[in-house]
Amino acid sequence: MGQPPDAARRRVAVLGSTGSIGRQALEVLAAHPDRFELVALAAGRNQALLEEQVAQLRPARSVLAGDEAAPLVEIAAADDVDLVIVATGGLVSLRAVLAALAAGKVVATANKETLVAGGHLVMPLARALADARRPVGVSSSAADALAWLRPIDSEHSAIWQCLVGEPARAVERLILTASGGPFRTASPAELAAVTVAQALRHPTWQMGAKITIDSATLANKGLEVIEAHWLYDVGYDAIEVVIHPQSVVHSAVRFVDGSLKAQLGTPDMRLPIQYALTYPERAPSPAAPADLLAARRLDFEAPDEARFPALRVAREAALAGPWATAALICADEVAVARFLAGSLTFDGIPRLLEAAVNRYARFDVSPPDVDQLGELDADVRATFATLPLGAVS
Repeated sequence: MGQPPDAARRRVAVLGSTGSIGRQALEVLAAHPDRFELVALAAGRNQALLEEQVAQLRPARSVLAGDEAAPLVEIAAADDVDLVIVATGGLVSLRAVLAALAAGKVVATANKETLVAGGHLVMPLARALADARRPVGVSSSAADALAWLRPIDSEHSAIWQCLVGEPARAVERLILTASGGPFRTASPAELAAVTVAQALRHPTWQMGAKITIDSATLANKGLEVIEAHWLYDVGYDAIEVVIHPQSVVHSAVRFVDGSLKAQLGTPDMRLPIQYALTYPERAPSPAAPADLLAARRLDFEAPDEARFPALRVAREAALAGPWATAALICADEVAVARFLAGSLTFDGIPRLLEAAVNRYARFDVSPPDVDQLGELDADVRATFATLPLGAVS
């Protein structure tokens, strides 16, 4: 399988420990003290909560990194770290992910920027680790690299679980499910008038503000399409998005024989977090088990890309290449921040994304390196953070 060697007790660093995913990751780690030892914590700006976590959990070291990548890199590559949980947002963690993989660490990540902007840099390292550890004579699996770069997002965890043990040649199609968010049936006029409070009321998941807004616009599903391309090494035409309001089926894989394998579970992020940490084993979880009788029905429908153009914009960026996808995810962070602050309408979010993709798509140059990604991120923010409302709304 090419998976990394097991240790009696994995030594874990958590980057982004004060955010929603970081806090839930700490819950999972605390529930399995026989499996994991927390050795390092890093946060962005929430000093008060970080100090509380340090006082309670007593890691060997901690850092309030702000926007600086260097402290994260130092933690991720440290000799006393076996597994790095990346629960941050933004490009700040990309260098840490690259450093961890280069040092032979396992990375469990919920950071979309790592793959949407830097998949061309990250995945070769993960696949090289898988190839180096695969026993002679053992054929490769579609999920081999994911023993090293482990997705925490529920959809990608679901696809990963469906692919374990399956040869890549057997995979025909990946099916990403989406709840559709709170505005699945809203009219264009209603979407234009959406308030922040309305957009933050997700019908099935409890998440941080950024991912909740992304779910409401379906931008998150477009970003996940790009992530899927890199994680599973499949073409964009083999990645489908299906609306599933109940959020019980987290995603599925169709194989060349026509069979469909899906992963089902309650909408609780502790489940995919724990799977990423305990793989290839499963462990008891505090999350409630899936109950098909309670669910009663499972509905599926095609996404309406006219109502939710962010999904279309993301697919167009994907086909345009790494410069466009990097601009897309940087612009999404700007757009969501502006919406939350009241300087951009809800339906202005996909318009800003499209403007950024059109501005930065570059077809005649090599994919961006880490430094160029940082420069692109800064330029997107400088360009779109203060763009007059009428230009994108």
